[in-house]
Amino acid sequence: MKKVLTIAGMDPIGGAGMMSDIKTMTAHDVYGMCAVTLLSVQNTIGFYEVQPVESAFLERQIDTIFADIIPDATKTGMLLNSKLIKSVVDKVKQYNPKNLLIDPVMVAHRKFKLIDDEAIEVLIKDLIPLAYLITPNIGEGEILAEMKIENKLDMEIAAKIIYEKFGVNVVLKSGASEEDADDLLYTDEGIFWIKGEKVNTKNTRGTGDALSSAIVSNLAKGNDLKTSVILAKKFVHDSLFEKLQIGSGIGAIHHSYGIKK
Repeated sequence: MKKVLTIAGMDPIGGAGMMSDIKTMTAHDVYGMCAVTLLSVQNTIGFYEVQPVESAFLERQIDTIFADIIPDATKTGMLLNSKLIKSVVDKVKQYNPKNLLIDPVMVAHRKFKLIDDEAIEVLIKDLIPLAYLITPNIGEGEILAEMKIENKLDMEIAAKIIYEKFGVNVVLKSGASEEDADDLLYTDEGIFWIKGEKVNTKNTRGTGDALSSAIVSNLAKGNDLKTSVILAKKFVHDSLFEKLQIGSGIGAIHHSYGIKK
């Protein structure tokens, strides 16, 4: 069985972060592992508190995993502060993990900063250049490309800038069009639009985590990058299409939709 590691935070209601990652990995029949970066207090109604782990504790988690089980692919999620990011940078340089995906979690909904300026600087300068693939949302794409992204042409320009700036493959996630949910993959072979249909549901919790963990699961299984992104996009669409209703606020996608009773 292929093994996949996520370095991410914990959502107690199981919709986002490492819980979304592990559920997605299980749905893809790979063995999911996690190094926890933070604990949170949240539910479908709101986000109330967050507690990062000590950077040395995160490092020990990663060391212990690599001492016993070598992942076939690795991804990062929420890294709350510069100390945690520097720890991940050190461990990535030490272990050189295969198929490293960095989800550059910085902003939500193009306006809410999730980490401070120092952490953003370290993430951009030190961690992103080590990735095989990064998966920014539109707001994060604007930070990385240093430009506004208002439409699909802007997405193409921004993805090219990011690719040339950092030398890493890019999936720029949808958000610049009201008509569809198309993602943009940019590699050394150029631009590939990964088609996506908008799903009419408020329950979108964990979609970004699921997309990135589905991509690394498919990479771990030996699929090429383009195929992995296409398959991951389908997984997220189908998980959304189930319109699972958990909680009274913004609920999670249905990660296990494919598991039949």
